[in-house]
Amino acid sequence: MSEPSPEPQRRIATVALVVAGYDEAIAWYTQKLGFMLFEDVDLGDGKRWVTVGPAQGGVRLLLAEASTEQQQTRVGDQTGGRVFLFLETDDFARDHAAMLVAGVTFREAPRREAYGIVAVFADLHGNLWDLIEPRR
Repeated sequence: MSEPSPEPQRRIATVALVVAGYDEAIAWYTQKLGFMLFEDVDLGDGKRWVTVGPAQGGVRLLLAEASTEQQQTRVGDQTGGRVFLFLETDDFARDHAAMLVAGVTFREAPRREAYGIVAVFADLHGNLWDLIEPRR
């Protein structure tokens, strides 16, 4: 009798985010959100493989420069106006204050929900994010 196959080891590692320009997006995510630049590889023909994300790990963002007219229409509106990404923190007050000082635009005041403290902010192109400290 053979051993059962182990469960597959899978995870979502990277999410593509369509941006207007690589360098502007790198600057915004590293300076405003404090993300690390993990990779910036020239792929030729003006394309680059650029990933950013929190230093502590988790899903990385692939900053994908819009190269077609259709992609350009999606810059800043990847989800039809809904919150797209959720940035979790262990200290909402600390990160909210730092982001305000860095010039991040919040669309609302912080609020308490059953799942934690949260406020919606916009990235450099207008995509909506939640900054959230999950309830413990």
